[in-house]
Amino acid sequence: MTRVDPLTAVASSDISMGVHMKTLLTVLATILMASSAWALEVNDASDAELQSIKGIGPATSTAIQTARKAKPFSSWSDLMSRIKGVGSVTAKRWSDQGLTVKGAKLAGSGVKKAAKP
Repeated sequence: MTRVDPLTAVASSDISMGVHMKTLLTVLATILMASSAWALEVNDASDAELQSIKGIGPATSTAIQTARKAKPFSSWSDLMSRIKGVGSVTAKRWSDQGLTVKGAKLAGSGVKKAAKP
């Protein structure tokens, strides 16, 4: 028969519980960070940040930066009207990846491209 020292058993149990608690807290923190709304503001993003969005290459990134230097984008409709080739489908894809305009994601998928002035 194996004898278990109650003091040692409790101490090792506490250590094991501490390790598990630390692991659990690390996992929870990772999940919270991953699920928190990561956002990239189109009016502030660098060239590299813009190009991190799938569908924004060098030419589109340059077009966005040039347009926003003249006047920051005021809405998704404004961005779609000023950047050639960007319609509601592309804007939705970008928004789904975290791109925002004035802190807002694209509302719904039925946003239509605004007419050019």
